[in-house]
Amino acid sequence: MTTGATVWLTGLPSAGKTTIAYELAARLREEGHLVEVLDGDEIREFISAGLGFSREDRHTNVQRIGFLAELLARNGVKALVPVIAPYADSRDAVRKRHEESATAYLEVHVATPVDVCSERDVKGLYAKQAAGELTGLTGVDDPYEIPERPDLRIESQNQTVKESAASLYALLSERGLV
Repeated sequence: MTTGATVWLTGLPSAGKTTIAYELAARLREEGHLVEVLDGDEIREFISAGLGFSREDRHTNVQRIGFLAELLARNGVKALVPVIAPYADSRDAVRKRHEESATAYLEVHVATPVDVCSERDVKGLYAKQAAGELTGLTGVDDPYEIPERPDLRIESQNQTVKESAASLYALLSERGLV
């Protein structure tokens, strides 16, 4: 059986989390690894429908995703999780779940500055927030607690997607997970 692991990519909206996750997933699949990307937007649509964006709802969403990721990872899948997860206590609870089952867990902070994320604005969220059509945007008018000790910090504005995914692959290799 292959070694499973959860790789949680946290960061602001439009930081590059999902793009990096899919780039890494492609490489891992080419090598024969079992891989699933648990995209935060898809999870909200199918697993966490009905949850809002209050602190409590965000925590519930992160715990649901953490449960799914740990279940997959425990069964030999590389679970790549590009999810904002703005609160440290929520991320810590997911890490603890993994530790309790002796399942590998890596926290990756995609540390893209808010001004760069705003320029990218993949989903138009920053434009809506600036126009007063949206409130509670993580990192702008809602908190984002920066990870204090991530396993890896990626500054996506300073490197290509391939380079970002390669640095994450190198970490997986260093930890004996690929």
